[in-house]
Amino acid sequence: EKIDNVKEAMEKFIDEGYGSLIIQPTHVMNGEEYDEMRELTKPFEKNFVSVKYGKPLLTSSEDYKDVIDAVAKDIPRLSDKTCAVVFMGHGTNHFANATYSALDYRFKAEGYENVFVGTVEGYPHLDKIKKDLEKFKPKKVTLIPFMIVAGDHANNDMAGDEEDSWKTQLKKEGYEVECVLKGL
Repeated sequence: EKIDNVKEAMEKFIDEGYGSLIIQPTHVMNGEEYDEMRELTKPFEKNFVSVKYGKPLLTSSEDYKDVIDAVAKDIPRLSDKTCAVVFMGHGTNHFANATYSALDYRFKAEGYENVFVGTVEGYPHLDKIKKDLEKFKPKKVTLIPFMIVAGDHANNDMAGDEEDSWKTQLKKEGYEVECVLKGL
């Protein structure tokens, strides 16, 4: 299956005579990839009557509450205070990485003291999660990707059998670990 990159897609829309575009990114946050997508589409805007952009999943303060409410409906164990739920986000060097800490904070503010948010490539990292779990003392840990798709990071970095996977490392800490391989 051929999937167009941003430039190819924009050129195709022009060739096919589209007048207006609504571009809805599948990004979790307003980070480097969102900024890059906007920069790549900007030169093509003059070819359309209008171009509108949707926002990434976590853009406004209200979005955090909406996402937490949706996740809480989909993951019943969030209310099981003997189980820790650890969400693994991608993470980035972009300043927008603070989104993950804000999400963790918001989960706690909404009464989910057993929910922890970490990242593969940013902060909070697994060492921070381990310290938080030590204080929380759960009987079980459920790992869930906080990513649109449960792809390579979820299958390998989170749920893999390698020594450096989150599952393996948390099992070494003595936790019973369950992995949910389902994207947002």
